[in-house]
Amino acid sequence: MPPVKTLRADGRRNRERLLVAAAELIRQEGAQASLEEIARRAGLGSATLHRHFPSRHALLEAVYREGVEQLCDHAAAQPGTDPAAELDTWVEQTTAYIADNRGLGIALLGGSDGDGLSADEICVTDRLIDELQILVDRAAAAGVLRAGVTGADLMTLMNAIGAATEKDSVTARRLVRLALTGVHPCP
Repeated sequence: MPPVKTLRADGRRNRERLLVAAAELIRQEGAQASLEEIARRAGLGSATLHRHFPSRHALLEAVYREGVEQLCDHAAAQPGTDPAAELDTWVEQTTAYIADNRGLGIALLGGSDGDGLSADEICVTDRLIDELQILVDRAAAAGVLRAGVTGADLMTLMNAIGAATEKDSVTARRLVRLALTGVHPCP
């Protein structure tokens, strides 16, 4: 993704409003959500949207990366005082994000305007796994995680549940809570 140019305060606010509106509408309607509706919900015109995001693909990529950054920041902010709960909460939130936004990654891979990215270009799995592994290591050190459970295992679990429950984060959360009971040792 090309670097974002430095924006004035009003430009930053407009960009943020567009990202918030786009994320909400994409969760509701998918990656083909109307750009005009996104601009309208942000309280801006479509010309402003296109100044910030010259293509649908650019907007989708920004929404995707923003969502992943928020997940990673949330994991990094965990204090480590309750490793089992912190791990479970983050895994549940990430699974819900995957379920709600599965179409976003697929749209980024196959951009219809020729600017589709490779899996390596959009894949931020390494950062997610790094943050997840910190939570896994804390839980393992505290004795609240079955031996042998890895961050990669949990990432696979989250992706599988997210894919199976696309656009149904309530079911995704319920299923991942059920699955998480299997990663903790019996009391």
